[in-house]
Amino acid sequence: MEKSEKIKQAFIEYFLENGAHPASVYAFTKKLKMKEVEFYEYYNSFELLESSIWLDFFKDTVTRIESDSIYAGYSVREKLLAFYYTWIEVLKENRSYASQTWRLIDKRKLKTPTFLTDLKIAFKDYTRDLILEGKESKEVQPRKYLDERYPDALWLQLLMILDFWVKDRSKGFEQTDAMIEKAVNTSFDLMASSALDSVLDFAKFLYQNR
Repeated sequence: MEKSEKIKQAFIEYFLENGAHPASVYAFTKKLKMKEVEFYEYYNSFELLESSIWLDFFKDTVTRIESDSIYAGYSVREKLLAFYYTWIEVLKENRSYASQTWRLIDKRKLKTPTFLTDLKIAFKDYTRDLILEGKESKEVQPRKYLDERYPDALWLQLLMILDFWVKDRSKGFEQTDAMIEKAVNTSFDLMASSALDSVLDFAKFLYQNR
């Protein structure tokens, strides 16, 4: 096992056993029989270490879906569904850590938690490519300025799915699967149809005539 992976696994185990970060990098590396400087060769802090762990969940998800030859032929809607379903499968393998980390954040704050920073960047890049592909295939309706915000909306959708899954008590997380399907279908129905344009036009009319 590479040293960076050894550090990640040790951190996850400590977090699950203690419900918090180690007191210091010094104490953590001493327990690992590792010099403190070796930790800093890979990570500047525990927060960035956590961010790397969540980014790994994303990378693992993308690797799995892209390794399936069928994925390339999917519609954009189907690709996002495949991503979410596979992402949840990856998280299931790490449910104790993922759910405990998620429960500790203050969801009243609008700022993205540090441990999700790298995931957010990677996911928005991924969905930005999907949106471009969707425009070419006519699955996504081009809308000046608004379609540039779609990756932000899908990021909020990802967080909503994560929160739902953490709280889901259904057998085999069946309710999460249903939620994913409804969320993706609703978002693509809005991005593809003229219904959203009608809503926006009506909102503009009300604003101009208030």
